Amino acid sequence: MSEIKTLDARGLSCPQPALQTEQLLKQLTGGTVEVLLDSGTARDNVTRIAKKAGWLVEIETKPGEGFRLVLRK
Repeated sequence: MSEIKTLDARGLSCPQPALQTEQLLKQLTGGTVEVLLDSGTARDNVTRIAKKAGWLVEIETKPGEGFRLVLRK
């Protein structure tokens, strides 16, 4: 089983969560990436970037905490 990479982008202002996610995905050929976010805008931007790069995106809303995105390729 492959290692899950985690990017905690909570508390970061846009566009930092999207840029950091994009940099991480460019380093990987596949696998599973967990991205933690606290903004709906960041969630939308990260989702768009990941899908454009060919990653499958699962979004989990965590009340009071934000969002957990699981990216798989």
